[in-house]
Amino acid sequence: MFFAKKSLVVLAVLGTLMFPAAPAVAHWYEGDGHKMHFPQLPDPNGWDVGWSDSWLGDDWRCSETGPVTDIHLWVSFKEWSDIDVPAPMFAAPISVQIWSNDPGGAGATYPYSTPLDLLWEGNFEPSDYTVRYAGSGHQGWYWPATGTEIPYDHDSYFQINIDKIMEPFYQEEGEVYWLVTKMFVEGPNPIGWKTADLDRYPDPFNGEHFMDDAVHYYEGWNEIYFEGASRDLAFVITPEPGTLVLLATAGLGLLLFAWRRRK
Repeated sequence: MFFAKKSLVVLAVLGTLMFPAAPAVAHWYEGDGHKMHFPQLPDPNGWDVGWSDSWLGDDWRCSETGPVTDIHLWVSFKEWSDIDVPAPMFAAPISVQIWSNDPGGAGATYPYSTPLDLLWEGNFEPSDYTVRYAGSGHQGWYWPATGTEIPYDHDSYFQINIDKIMEPFYQEEGEVYWLVTKMFVEGPNPIGWKTADLDRYPDPFNGEHFMDDAVHYYEGWNEIYFEGASRDLAFVITPEPGTLVLLATAGLGLLLFAWRRRK
């Protein structure tokens, strides 16, 4: 009887560890792992670049060879300050592409770096990604095709987590790639990809953008540069979410306990 009760207690403890981790496995939080030069965290008081009518892209340098299994982006909605996303968001697919890098310069099509060759693409339905409220701040809105700038447009911003990538792209350490995406959200509150907070970059990039500016596509690749400032976009390429470690540890504990009880 003692051992039966002890077994129930251990199983309950392990189950408690696993339960809170399960719904959060897709999310990424500051301090979690990454597989790029460094996470480009969102600027709470930055801008959002209109994403519903333009392909947007930014580059990253791979820091760990392996599959790109998780992609996380920060976004906002025009004139939207609630903690819940607008209803049309839940019906919107996301198109994601990974391109090789053209460093630009002499002899190149552009004087700045841009995507060069399409290496991988995927389309993700709402069931393939999750969204969570990530914070608020006074944020502006920028339409890249027209150059229209609207300061103090909205407050809330969100994190999109794409972690159901069935056939992921395999990246090589040291290589530079471009994450190019588009998401069309119908309704009065179009979606925008948030600008990164350059002041939170580690040295020697603190206050400076990583490599060249982010780009949008309109009759060619154009730099996202406005108000006299270079712009990077907020995203992170990661390994498996950190909370999966907790799940794996709890699962291993269950197996070990069951094995010991059978001996």
